[in-house]
Amino acid sequence: MKFSQRIQNIKPSMTLAITAKANAMKAQGDNVIGFGAGEPDFGTPENIKQAAIDAIHNNDTYYTPVGGTDKLKDAIIEKFKRDNGLTYARDQVIVSCGAKHSFYNLAMVLWDQGDEVIIPAPYWVSYPEMVTVADATPVIVETEQSNDFKITPEQLQAAITPQSRAVVINSPSNPTGSAYTRTELEALAEVALKNKLMVVSDEIYEKIVFDGFEHVSVASFSEEMRKNTVVINGASKCFAMTGWRIGYLAAEADIVKAVNKIQGQSTSNPTSIAQAACVEALAGAKTETAIASMVDAFTQRRNVLMDRYAAIDGVTCYKPVGSFYSFPDFSAYYGRTYQGKTLNGSLDIADFLLEEAKVAVVPGIAFGADANMRLSFATSLQNIEEGLDRIQKALGSL
Repeated sequence: MKFSQRIQNIKPSMTLAITAKANAMKAQGDNVIGFGAGEPDFGTPENIKQAAIDAIHNNDTYYTPVGGTDKLKDAIIEKFKRDNGLTYARDQVIVSCGAKHSFYNLAMVLWDQGDEVIIPAPYWVSYPEMVTVADATPVIVETEQSNDFKITPEQLQAAITPQSRAVVINSPSNPTGSAYTRTELEALAEVALKNKLMVVSDEIYEKIVFDGFEHVSVASFSEEMRKNTVVINGASKCFAMTGWRIGYLAAEADIVKAVNKIQGQSTSNPTSIAQAACVEALAGAKTETAIASMVDAFTQRRNVLMDRYAAIDGVTCYKPVGSFYSFPDFSAYYGRTYQGKTLNGSLDIADFLLEEAKVAVVPGIAFGADANMRLSFATSLQNIEEGLDRIQKALGSL
């Protein structure tokens, strides 16, 4: 069988590979503690589930318009106005099968061979791969833990070439939990506008923030910036709806029209029942209460995790202000040996922890930062305590 060059250019997801290996060990009876989860460990709020049940009983089970129902688009428009100070019309919003689908569709309609898309590292694993699928070139700009893993205006300016089409900003971030302040985003927006560089703003974790941090959308700074930005969001993370597969983007109408065209020839509409549930998620006051409760739990877990990192020799970690991920630096243990094998990077450390400690973490190389590991705190305090006990013991044996 001859496969396309396109599929040969794509790397498999390391996060899924680690999860599969951990699940296989669990199936064999191993007591594996997983820190790889990219989803809240809370159930979808009851009012959202009830809205889906009502939709089924009302026979809301047929095709919808490709880009989503007017009712959901109106709920998204109201959400943007209420939460972000942004004004959009229906023809500037499209609903897809998750935020990942939104980004993929955007890549398919905007970028071609020879185009460059600037992506700060650490990055979500799928950004570079989806840019590559579009035959464009991901340009990776490395950031530092000392700067809270944020790209600076100077770094952005230095990365821009005549081929640059866009920069991807993910705030709050997966995998680091870092987030940009208003002032930092304003400085990046100035560079983008000066260079006619589109900003793709992934805001999927906007409501999962800690310590009073205020999420700000870069698109809200001016009408010029709104037109120069594609905002991507969805129901998955903040509403604990990962399996419902609802994402959306807001942009200028010509971009949305093009995305609608490609979606119409691929997936067609997102699930009608999930769309009805998302209307409730975006509009329901009960949902905000559920989010606040979830964020309180994540805050407590984050604090425990940070205390545990501080007690491990050689491990340092930026304190996340958003999302439910931590991104500790384990590089102090590189070069040490385990059963005659030298541990040379995050892949080796991840394998070592899975085999020796029965703890599953995601190697930082998957996110473009080989010094680090991603540990999700979308798991119980009991798992966090037990998992860190195991990690500390295992590292102490090296």
